Amino acid sequence: MAKKHYTSVAIILSGLLFIVFWRHLPVEVSGSRPGNVPMLIFFNALVAITLGVFSTFILMLFINKSYTLGLFSTLGRFRHLLFLMVKRDFVTRYRRSILGILWSLLNPLLTMLVLTMVFSTIFRFDIEYYPLYLLSGQLIFNFFNESTTLAMGSVTGSANILKKVYVPRYVFPLSRILSSVVNLLFSFLAFMIVFIILGHQWYWTMLLVPVAIIYIFIFALGIGMLLSALAVFFRDINYIYTIGTTLLMFLTPIFWPVSILEPRVYHLIYMNPMFHFVNYFREVALFGNVPGLWPNILCLTFAMAAFGVGLAVKIKQQDKYILYL
Repeated sequence: MAKKHYTSVAIILSGLLFIVFWRHLPVEVSGSRPGNVPMLIFFNALVAITLGVFSTFILMLFINKSYTLGLFSTLGRFRHLLFLMVKRDFVTRYRRSILGILWSLLNPLLTMLVLTMVFSTIFRFDIEYYPLYLLSGQLIFNFFNESTTLAMGSVTGSANILKKVYVPRYVFPLSRILSSVVNLLFSFLAFMIVFIILGHQWYWTMLLVPVAIIYIFIFALGIGMLLSALAVFFRDINYIYTIGTTLLMFLTPIFWPVSILEPRVYHLIYMNPMFHFVNYFREVALFGNVPGLWPNILCLTFAMAAFGVGLAVKIKQQDKYILYL
């Protein structure tokens, strides 16, 4: 199939999906959605376009089997390098530290303790099991912030390797994201320790936590690949991104409850991808709820959209890296 044929398929699929989502997803099935009509149109269009393009991409990979098998073969040949890079990042993180790996547990616990004292006594947010509420938001957001920040400098920081030998460019941001996953697992262990100490009720939905982690992992990988590509040509992105993540942190319900928002502000915050990832994790880990179809669609949409854009930019620009490193 020619490129224009794939484009036509993507447009047709996106249109059909938009009609299906708009007319055949009642609230009883999809769960709560924005009550604002323009916002609802925007999100339906976003979901339809993302799934339409992603489905076309899968179709393209299926038709071009030789190219697809080549990608998996390349990843298989460099899997040992990927493992060594993840191991290096983890070992380097705690080198010459007295407590070493224990900081993976102590850091989220001490941060939670400080923030709990501030927001429970000064701002007085009346949230049951507030330390768990706070720690669950931190766990997801800190993983995203740490992994994407590390991935952003992964290519520029590996210039010496790229100038000497061939290594697939996506290996560098992928290794940084995976090393952050290891740190996320230790942070989750800290979350479980607080969970047990506070005597929070256990729900079977805790088994769905890996789903939430997969969503945020794909999203972070896409943003990480995008940032690593942009950082090669535009080094100031490192400073801009720091400011952006600070703003994003305050726009995500990490410290504050969603209930304090006015409807108009809520619709704006609803556009924040991290809002949905954090809420998804809390629903399954703290509240014992199974997220409806719509929250899953939105999380998958944001994850696939970020991954698709990041991968497309990475593939298009990676051959130019050597000229700017």
